Amino acid sequence: MSKAFGFVAYGGPERQEFLDRPVPVPGPGQLLIAVHAAGVNPADWKVRQGLFGTAQPTPRVLGLEAAGVVQVLGEGVTGLVVGDPVFGPTPGGAFAEHTLLESDNAAQVPDDVSFAQAATLPVAAATAYDAVEQLALTPGQVLLVLGVAGGVGSAAAQIAVARGVKVLGTASDQSREYVASLGATQIAYGEGVAGRVKAAAPGGVDGILDLIGGDDVRSAAAALRPGGRLVSTVDPVAAVELGGAFVKRRNSGEVLTALAALVANGGLDPHVSETFTLDRAAEAMAAVESGHARGKCVVEIR
Repeated sequence: MSKAFGFVAYGGPERQEFLDRPVPVPGPGQLLIAVHAAGVNPADWKVRQGLFGTAQPTPRVLGLEAAGVVQVLGEGVTGLVVGDPVFGPTPGGAFAEHTLLESDNAAQVPDDVSFAQAATLPVAAATAYDAVEQLALTPGQVLLVLGVAGGVGSAAAQIAVARGVKVLGTASDQSREYVASLGATQIAYGEGVAGRVKAAAPGGVDGILDLIGGDDVRSAAAALRPGGRLVSTVDPVAAVELGGAFVKRRNSGEVLTALAALVANGGLDPHVSETFTLDRAAEAMAAVESGHARGKCVVEIR
């Protein structure tokens, strides 16, 4: 049997508990891994709440991203061997001693990257990478990130800076130093944000990455130069209304390989702020669900 942490019915934290389940068997194109670390995301508690739908049967194991060591290769898997360190998004739940990865969506963990760091990349950082690629800004251009201090925003800022892009980001004044550590310039949230962006970038911005939606993105769009690009991860309706687009996710091992290389060379700090053992998975969930966690929380299984 394999120990896991999940939920037995859709709802609040009271639905969470430890589960014993058979060790998963990989199907064609899948990998069975012994999980070493799992990233914790706001999407985890939203899945438990049923905010993404309740069609999937319960009990369900929590966790959307994992890093570990290959134990068994499914039929048709090539390029990997048993014992390889890998990471990726998981369809089978990451808060567990064992889980499955799709080999096409997985990547190897480089020597200079820890399992904890790798486990933070498949969800927020991969979304950020795809969004920055979609914006296609060039060195010297200016990017405005709405909500830069969150998981996606923190990664996007660093990825853009590594490409020579100047980054402005909306965040609270309490996050000013943190935003500066990302290589970005903090712009205070709230009424008048367009004016503050204009003061920081008098000629306007070349791209906007929207991680907030609603009135915030509509207000900020006034700072976009003619011909500028807007990509949203949260509000497809507003994005289209403003002449932009919703983020196109690739979910590919190629993206994860690029992200791991950035971590290895110092271009991307995943900002692992706190780690929890599997026995403390409920605490990890609570830390993220509170909305006060800065950086990434990680559950370490081994």
